[in-house]
Amino acid sequence: MPKNKLTTPDWILKGEKKPKEKKEGKTFKIRKCPECNSFDVVVVTEKDAVGLWRCGKCGWEGKNVVWEELSEEEFMKYLDEKGEEVA
Repeated sequence: MPKNKLTTPDWILKGEKKPKEKKEGKTFKIRKCPECNSFDVVVVTEKDAVGLWRCGKCGWEGKNVVWEELSEEEFMKYLDEKGEEVA
């Protein structure tokens, strides 16, 4: 019995990044430092610092902040650990 040849996925042929698998239900995106994985990352508002991020924990500065997608349950756990009040 002959085997079927594998085909190259469309996203590779188009030169795109591999699509991320979607989490079920509502999701939330949060920023994360690429150096220390801290969630204490804020945008820099100084003059000439367009698109620059800074980590409050390790002091990292850069433009390649990591975005992490959390499910609603994971996000609620994150808020609890952070000490935020949840209504």
